[in-house]
Amino acid sequence: VQLQASGGGLVQAGGSLRLSCVASGFTFTDYAIGWFRQAPGKVREGITSIDVIDGTPYYRKSIEGRFTISSDNAKNTVYLQMNSLTPDDTAVYYCAALRSRYRLTLTLNRVDYWGKGTLVTVSS
Repeated sequence: VQLQASGGGLVQAGGSLRLSCVASGFTFTDYAIGWFRQAPGKVREGITSIDVIDGTPYYRKSIEGRFTISSDNAKNTVYLQMNSLTPDDTAVYYCAALRSRYRLTLTLNRVDYWGKGTLVTVSS
């Protein structure tokens, strides 16, 4: 099982980045995919998820309206388009697979598979 996140980098405040998460080794449509982030000195938090079967997204209020999650099931890939970035978005971003019934709570201990993170740094 592998979840490979990529696309992080350094961006100025107000800028955009698109993260990608490529999944392999499990049946992609058996799971929802979520994005989590961990800022320096803070607890990892779930910020968004998608039901890859019907494309239904869920967003935490902190990122709603700025971030967009989408999936390409033919490529077993989930994207996170991040716009209007602020320094508060600086974090390591992780994608994860979890059962769909947990995709609205994004509870850390309900994640079945974690990917390695990708660092996003937003400068002011």
